[in-house]
Amino acid sequence: MNKEADTNRAVLVVEDVAETRDGIEKLLKADGYRVAVARDERDAIESAQQKRPDLILVSLAGLPSEVIDTARRVRERAGVGEHVPIVVFCIEAIGEGDEVAIGQNVHVTRPDNFNQLRTLLARLLHQFQWPLEAEVMKATQEGNL
Repeated sequence: MNKEADTNRAVLVVEDVAETRDGIEKLLKADGYRVAVARDERDAIESAQQKRPDLILVSLAGLPSEVIDTARRVRERAGVGEHVPIVVFCIEAIGEGDEVAIGQNVHVTRPDNFNQLRTLLARLLHQFQWPLEAEVMKATQEGNL
């Protein structure tokens, strides 16, 4: 199990290849994340509205710019805030092992292996704290809890 994982965090995996989707879901669940899956944009919008993910991982066929646009539409149409990171897993456009942040909390990556993707997800999920968590931490540090 990945020590970085937080069982309170939910990841929406949008993947159009069933075998890949199932594999990513299994690996993320083994790391302790709550995982929802979707096979296309429409399915992803519905799932994001219901599950309110903390991170959206998108790996769909198509040009990187199209996949990025799809990911942004999912976040917008589902009403998920811009604080929710989007990770677009691309085979094209960037070098293997690279990650590129392209604004609006959108990251494009082409990891060498699953461990590299796991590390990226953990880093992005831990950068964000829910307001209540931040207040509890602040109160604890100030000795008010």
